[in-house]
Amino acid sequence: MIEVGHFIGGKRVPGKSGRTADIMQPMDGSVRGKVALASAAELREAVENAKAAQPAWAATNPQRRVRVLMKFLELVHAEYDELADALAREHGKTIPDAKGDIQRGLEVVEVCIGAPHMMKGEYTEGAGPGIDVYSMRQPLGVVAGITPFNFPAMIPLWKIAPALAAGNAMVLKPSERDPSVPMRIAELFVEAGLPAGVLNVVNGDKESVDAILDDPDIKAVGFVGSTPIAQYIYSRATANGKRAQCFGGAKNHMIIMPDADMDQTVDALIGAGYGSAGERCMAVSVAVPVGRETADRLVEKLIPRVESLKVGPSTDAGADFGPLVTAEALQRVKGYVDLGVKEGAKLVVDGRDFSMQGYENGYYMGGCLFDEVKPDMRIYKEEIFGPVLSVVRAANYEEAIRLPNEHEYGNGVAIFTRDGDAARDFAARVDVGMVGVNVPIPVPIAYYTFGGWKGSHFGDLNQHGADAFRFYTKTKTITSRWPSGIKDGAEFVIPTMN
Repeated sequence: MIEVGHFIGGKRVPGKSGRTADIMQPMDGSVRGKVALASAAELREAVENAKAAQPAWAATNPQRRVRVLMKFLELVHAEYDELADALAREHGKTIPDAKGDIQRGLEVVEVCIGAPHMMKGEYTEGAGPGIDVYSMRQPLGVVAGITPFNFPAMIPLWKIAPALAAGNAMVLKPSERDPSVPMRIAELFVEAGLPAGVLNVVNGDKESVDAILDDPDIKAVGFVGSTPIAQYIYSRATANGKRAQCFGGAKNHMIIMPDADMDQTVDALIGAGYGSAGERCMAVSVAVPVGRETADRLVEKLIPRVESLKVGPSTDAGADFGPLVTAEALQRVKGYVDLGVKEGAKLVVDGRDFSMQGYENGYYMGGCLFDEVKPDMRIYKEEIFGPVLSVVRAANYEEAIRLPNEHEYGNGVAIFTRDGDAARDFAARVDVGMVGVNVPIPVPIAYYTFGGWKGSHFGDLNQHGADAFRFYTKTKTITSRWPSGIKDGAEFVIPTMN
């Protein structure tokens, strides 16, 4: 049994609130340990440590700051296997998927090594008679990240790396379901040379989240999770004068044109729809074949592939996906499948009764495949977040593009086709933030930005890439003129460049 407290002032500290939550091991349903749930007072202690440490860290030049990131990368690679094992045991992902979670986080750290360039301002000599204008980027101060269970390494690193590289101090509130990896990440940053207090990790529930949103010294909040919580956090944070970027739910469509390579398409759907048990905000959960013949061919090829998916424990490197994160998540996803049947969708592959021999108490579910799903059904409208793929048949291309355009969510979308003109038209017209062309999960590489539209994103700036540095810094612009002996007298109109 492990015990996870908090990471404050450069070291692990036990919880003081007396409240804890179980850390489960989804593959067998056992209790792996206990995690402390912070009080508002403990959150405030973390903020005070961050506030005290941040000025000196901001005064450290950017090149020296990123040397800490470089050393951190070295330390993570030295214990990659241990981190992946802990992540898999607490989340339920397979080991290869857990390693991918870590790697996608490290890629953002690698990009943030370019912070000296990203932090540069602008300079204009001679903007007016004897006047120079220049700008500089400065850190906000203390910032916070509230991150979800489904990527316990990647998304914390998406928040931590640019915030620290820009000279801020951070308080991270990770998911209490899988807290071990975020805690170890904080330790590794300190081992890499990060001054104590610059990064603090507070484990908790709504009490600590509300404390973050109300704390006057926290200047910005980044969040990833469900849309209702994203709306709540965005509203409360901005009402308190904070910057906020909040990323919510998704219902990602894949449009399959009649000319698509069907084998390539099915491979893409299987991986994107069922990988990580569907617990990804970028999972493809809706397949939209265009035309009856396309739909019939697609479903015919999908059925045996879904039926043959290998579900296994997190430690089975040969498994296609593992268990869901909690018993509650399992029952919720099964409930959606029950609902789809009641709504009249055709359940052509039913994975609800899957049981893993030797792991009967684990939170397992086989892959489910629905055909004949209609846009007015709840299983189409709502995010299921499980290994469930819905086929919504479209009569033609215009009907197909209307589906993602009219959906509440706008996170990711893909089109599979050999027609460059169709792909170009689709990319231009679709009302979704991230688009894939023959790419099922269009998560941008780390030096581009990640972010959806509509109900999938609240705020003006995206995650990672250049937007991350814009979010974690404020711009100061200086207009400078040095006396030259010329006296112009007082001016009472707004300055111009005439």
